[in-house]
Amino acid sequence: MENKIRIVLVDDHAVVRAGFRMLLATQDAFEVIGEASRGEQAIQQYLELQPDIMVMDLSMPGIGGLETIRRIKHRDNAALILVFSVHHEQVYVHRALAAGAKGYITKNSAPEILPEAIIAIMQGDNYVEQGLIKTQGKSNTTDNMHAIINGFSQREFDVFTLLAQGLSVHKIADELCLGYKTVANYATQIKKKLQVDSLIALAQLANEWGIGQR
Repeated sequence: MENKIRIVLVDDHAVVRAGFRMLLATQDAFEVIGEASRGEQAIQQYLELQPDIMVMDLSMPGIGGLETIRRIKHRDNAALILVFSVHHEQVYVHRALAAGAKGYITKNSAPEILPEAIIAIMQGDNYVEQGLIKTQGKSNTTDNMHAIINGFSQREFDVFTLLAQGLSVHKIADELCLGYKTVANYATQIKKKLQVDSLIALAQLANEWGIGQR
């Protein structure tokens, strides 16, 4: 088949990328032309290969998926990016779309959703897996929590989600390639904004809302 949709896969787990590749190989419409395991590499792959679309995880070492989307869109506003993530919480969906992603699906979705989402985006549509964005009324507490989190900077959000997973400041510094003091300062700012006085309380609060779980 001519004019195949050229795809770069971005995920920090090689076995997951292999699964994506096998799934896409079942249809003649797709061609995987590159892979990346972290954000910095994904940006380089995009610039060098100019894929039609990138299929990208959010949880990666280094700059992370959200910042990767933002940087790619800064270089090419026409870039098409589909997020394929384990995270199903609305805050991740909203932040990914705000960063410039054209679609968002989860790794728990049915196998046919991935090719369906890619084709929809290539046809000019946005694609968000059904049920990820809910419209029913929310409590004031939930509204306030999401408003605070949505106000986080990109890096604050990255640090917040890792703190919520129970990682130490030292571990986060290693994962994000940042200095210990820089991450500690972010942690202090986040605690202040959420009005909690410890990292344990922060993690408990985040996990109550399903944020940071992997």
